[in-house]
Amino acid sequence: MAGLSKDIWLSALWKNNPSFVQLLGLCPLLATSTGATPALGLGICTMFVMLMSNTVISLTRKQIPHEIRIPVFVLIIAALVTITQLLIHAFAFTLYQSLGIFLPLIVTNCIVIGRIEAFAYKNNVKDSALDGFAMGFAVAISLVLLGIVRELIGQGTIFKDLDLIFGPIAKNWYIEVFHTDNNFILAILAPGAFITLGLLIAGKNYLNQRYELKQKAKEKSAKLNSSQVELAN
Repeated sequence: MAGLSKDIWLSALWKNNPSFVQLLGLCPLLATSTGATPALGLGICTMFVMLMSNTVISLTRKQIPHEIRIPVFVLIIAALVTITQLLIHAFAFTLYQSLGIFLPLIVTNCIVIGRIEAFAYKNNVKDSALDGFAMGFAVAISLVLLGIVRELIGQGTIFKDLDLIFGPIAKNWYIEVFHTDNNFILAILAPGAFITLGLLIAGKNYLNQRYELKQKAKEKSAKLNSSQVELAN
């Protein structure tokens, strides 16, 4: 069980990261990551929807006819997104306005329905809930990371306007790395989103290649040492 949990987290955060490996849900990823705060808001909403949808589908999977499973999946996701949308509207209206159309569009996010089809529909509740949470967390981390980089380059701050999520008490909970009178607009606009995403993916691929080279070097060294021991004997 512990091994499965580790595999789920490793797959979600690194090996099969929905944003940086599978390149799913790029529309909300690029559109809402103009800053770390709206990215965090959408990330939390997506994580909640993925956790609950995986759990509900896993609980009811034996009662869902295989032939109509996709419409049922969409119906359940839509209900959960509507609940989330109403909660955000009630308790964080400014964030609701900031996220705009991308909040209800979670219904059509292929990451959500993809995990339901690939995992929740075939596994028990505990593992499905963990998978939903892990994948949602990976989406949230990707959104926030992209938002931090773009906001830092564009405005010199990190988590500006955090009061959109946590209220007036968080008005000054941001970090000003450097002060600028003129924002670097390219980082905030769509081209900056594509460039930043490409650089982050390139960085991840570079780390993967370095790890693979180290592993091959270790295996080669182990084989060489084994051969020397056999010759010595």
